[in-house]
Amino acid sequence: MFLRIIFLLVLGFISLGIQTPSALEKPKDSEPPKNFQITFYPKKNKKDIIVKHTAFALCYSETHEQAKWVAYRLTSDMCKNNEEERTDNFREDLLVKTGSATPDDYKGSGYDRGHLCPAGDMAWSDVTMSESFLMSNMSPQEPKFNRGIWKKLETKVRDWAQTNEELYVVTAGVLEEGLKTIGENKVSVPYYYYKVILDVKLPEYKAIAFLLPNEGSKKDIFEYAVSIDSIERLTGINFFYNLPDKLENNLESQIDVNKWH
Repeated sequence: MFLRIIFLLVLGFISLGIQTPSALEKPKDSEPPKNFQITFYPKKNKKDIIVKHTAFALCYSETHEQAKWVAYRLTSDMCKNNEEERTDNFREDLLVKTGSATPDDYKGSGYDRGHLCPAGDMAWSDVTMSESFLMSNMSPQEPKFNRGIWKKLETKVRDWAQTNEELYVVTAGVLEEGLKTIGENKVSVPYYYYKVILDVKLPEYKAIAFLLPNEGSKKDIFEYAVSIDSIERLTGINFFYNLPDKLENNLESQIDVNKWH
């Protein structure tokens, strides 16, 4: 059984182009095995369109003309060296072979081109800053939401990255049938947005998730904290499937906001 698990993990590393560790030790119940390199992309389905940029990857939904998830690693160094100016270079993502949404889809809609992977998280190089403005990384957001509580949560995540040294983040709108659409390409307008955050740096492994309605709010962000399991049920996405099972189950079932204050 153990050999089969190792085989599946190795396949996962190879398929994502991640260097495989020379040796994987058998995991303990409460922590990843030594030298374990976490594959932070969610589990891929056969029909998923995966697009990889310099510092983030995404799964593009042609049906909804936006990403169903955007995943990236955020470190304290990235946050400390975020000196690049915002480019506002919104443009089509040419790596999406089916064609991504365009800036024109949002014109006159009343919605912001809301970042999924924030420009502020990618401000440590001109390349990553520019790529954050690709339309595959955008979703229609109410202005009061995008510029209010969503921005507050993005800032909080950067604070956590500096405190905890390294985080893995997965985020997007909740895509479902029957959503309102905008533009010629019929970009769906999500009712909700999620953000899933994982910290696997010692001395303590922890995770948290947020589910926020696409509307302005003056509530504290922790009022929107939910379990990762609940986001997985809502979206059908398996986020951190390469963690040892017991650790994954513990992290994804709990809601402990005290660990993030």
